[in-house]
Amino acid sequence: MIGLSFHHVAIAVESIEATLPIFESLTGHSGSQPESLPAQGVRVCFVGDRLELIEPLSPDSGVGRFVARKGQALHHVAYAAPDVQAELDRLAAQGYELIDSAPRPGAFGHHVAFLHPRSTGGVLVELVEVSDHP
Repeated sequence: MIGLSFHHVAIAVESIEATLPIFESLTGHSGSQPESLPAQGVRVCFVGDRLELIEPLSPDSGVGRFVARKGQALHHVAYAAPDVQAELDRLAAQGYELIDSAPRPGAFGHHVAFLHPRSTGGVLVELVEVSDHP
């Protein structure tokens, strides 16, 4: 079995516009056009292909509550999967606690799903369906 491969890391921020120049300067990469995902309550922007900035659309969203509690901080680690539903089924059978029992729409039209931090050593894990995954 080939394991899941690293896809990206996400940082929850108060404002993409305020934070983006910092990471553009650090990485030498330009940020993508911010994309709103109202169903998830966030705006997202990628810097390069491995760093995602996520901004809450409202203070009562999940990411809004996260930022209120922790400030700007690492939010999740994402892994690429060729079939997110198959990975959810496999991981659930191994005892992982799922936040999503089925994939949902994510940034750039990808299907995504999350695993609860209680079952992943305290880290929120996202699975991202990527068709070119090895």
